[in-house]
Amino acid sequence: MSVSAPTPAARLPVDRQPAATELAERAARYAALEWLSRPVWVFDIDGQCVHWANTPALAVWNASTLAELCGRDMGHDMSESVAQRLAQYQSDFVLRGNTSFNEQWTLYPGGVPVSLNVRFSGHRLPDGRMSMLCEGEPVGVVPPESLRSVEALLHTAVMITLYSQSGEALYRNPAARAVVLSPGERLQDRIGNPAAFAALSRSLEQQGVATLTLAVRTPQGDRWHELSARRCNDAITGQDAVLVSEADISAIKHTEERANFQSLHDVLTGLPNRAHFTQRFARAMEEARAQSMEAALLLINLDHFKDVNDTLGHAAGDELLVALSQRLRHTRHGTEVLARWGSDEFLVLLTSPRIRADLDALHERISVALAAPLSVAGTPLCVTSSMGVALYPQDGDTIEILLRNAGLAMHAAKERGRNTLVYFDGSLAEIARNRTELEKELRQALEREEFEVYYQPRVDVATNTLRAVEALVRWNHPRLGVVLPAQFIPACESMGLIGQLGLWVLAQAAHQQVAWAAQGFDLVVSVNLSPRQFASPDLLHDITGVLRQAGVNPARMELEITESMLLGEDQHVLGVMRELSALGLTMALDDFGTGYSNLAYLQRFPIHTLKIDKTFIQDTDANRSLAELIVSLSTLMKLTAVAEGVETQEQLDWVAKRGIAQYQGYLYARPMPVQALTDWLLSHPPKP
Repeated sequence: MSVSAPTPAARLPVDRQPAATELAERAARYAALEWLSRPVWVFDIDGQCVHWANTPALAVWNASTLAELCGRDMGHDMSESVAQRLAQYQSDFVLRGNTSFNEQWTLYPGGVPVSLNVRFSGHRLPDGRMSMLCEGEPVGVVPPESLRSVEALLHTAVMITLYSQSGEALYRNPAARAVVLSPGERLQDRIGNPAAFAALSRSLEQQGVATLTLAVRTPQGDRWHELSARRCNDAITGQDAVLVSEADISAIKHTEERANFQSLHDVLTGLPNRAHFTQRFARAMEEARAQSMEAALLLINLDHFKDVNDTLGHAAGDELLVALSQRLRHTRHGTEVLARWGSDEFLVLLTSPRIRADLDALHERISVALAAPLSVAGTPLCVTSSMGVALYPQDGDTIEILLRNAGLAMHAAKERGRNTLVYFDGSLAEIARNRTELEKELRQALEREEFEVYYQPRVDVATNTLRAVEALVRWNHPRLGVVLPAQFIPACESMGLIGQLGLWVLAQAAHQQVAWAAQGFDLVVSVNLSPRQFASPDLLHDITGVLRQAGVNPARMELEITESMLLGEDQHVLGVMRELSALGLTMALDDFGTGYSNLAYLQRFPIHTLKIDKTFIQDTDANRSLAELIVSLSTLMKLTAVAEGVETQEQLDWVAKRGIAQYQGYLYARPMPVQALTDWLLSHPPKP
């Protein structure tokens, strides 16, 4: 195997060529080497030029004089791989002292290939810089290093082919030969797609390198390959050539396709999930506006579904959901978009020029389909549903508003005895007034400091050692008692209070981390970051101020974001996350697996931790396939996987068997106020 080291005829500018006195000094310095019969020269790695050469070396380099050879700019057309190799030599000479390397190199003086076995050793120039002494021998006995490189080339799984400029294969290693359909296959045949081949050719012409991911036909069937190409020279003829390496990434592509499908579909029913529905909604609204049609969101909630889970078990509940989702599929007439929205909730998007008539017909079909008797876990069941409808555009022009109003209508259907459909209208204003009252109380709660931060431990699965705590806000309502965040955070989001509340929680958590560290408990404290906070232009300034005021080590603070924040303006999100990481903060992706992220581009973001959503941890083994995929993804990307919502020993055993690093949940500890957790830490100090 030869390493190309093309040498151009280009020369250094006159003012950079060594003066006659300098050449004389060099000749005197290396006089003892001048009489050697083999070619010897000193190469200035930093200057990328020959520093000195004896007479046989001048002949090898096809140079008439030492001055002419030393004046050549060797770096003018030097390939990147050769430059990197020379830099490696220089580093090794500096670090390892008296060391040398033997390799077979092909030089190209004047474009004519000359192959030598060359011994490289470190050599200090008079100014102290490290250069290398090169001693050449005609190619004869191949040194061990060359044999090993040939062996590696023969046995590697990477497919390597050298093509001529016109595309004929000049050489293939065994791995490459095994995947071609015919020995005469050319590079353009390999790529197949003329447009792709043209793009690759342009990249090679303009940049000297090219990368392409493509499907290729092989004797083993169609496979996905990542192809990397680089311009080079043929060591035999000296002609321009293209060196191509291919890696089989079929397994990664299939995993990506599966992950992409699962990220857009509900794992249990196979129906579109929230992310998929949201995308379809945007397109449907554009079509509705263009065609002057109305649209509607129909929210379906199964009546008494909780009773099925409580009496027959969650497995029976899952069986029922699968059966009913199939029935709902059959009620569509081709234009409706059906999705599973939540545990026992389904959502239908309908567009029509006669929306009321079509909705009433759809309601009838759904009611008949769901009411047909079925058997679950050996028990006969009859199912009904409560439905709420919000119309576009009169009841709202965004998916958020329409969903809220459809939800209000659905709850009204529940209150009216279930098994009915209710359209959103002004009679539901009382619910809105109640919400207004809640918003008023929330504003007062901030002023009266009624909020309190609880902390839930996060534990190492293998050692049961406390690793971190998650900060969780609670509302100490003067009338209702302790209110959980699910009951007030959505209102804070819609009111614009979440930024103020979120910053307060971060400040409390940062000060508490410092206080615990002073007591000997230097824990990582994780704080949730809401979508509204994340979108704020003042986010970086606010967080920097909190960290500085608290005097906390940013490396001991972790920010948790949800998958939905990775959607939208990708570059903006990436920029914000990089700025937060630059502060020293770590980033966690919360509730991972609920169906928002495109796993294929997740690696672009500076994520350190994936928190697997509790719905997967608390599910049955048969329905945990996505969780296992997430664990594999974490391992591949070297991220810390955290299982959320671990409540039973069986769930912890499953988590441990999958190699998940950490967990949190009621099995270990519930969220606790500061003093309770401090007392707990004093009696159960974390192990180092």
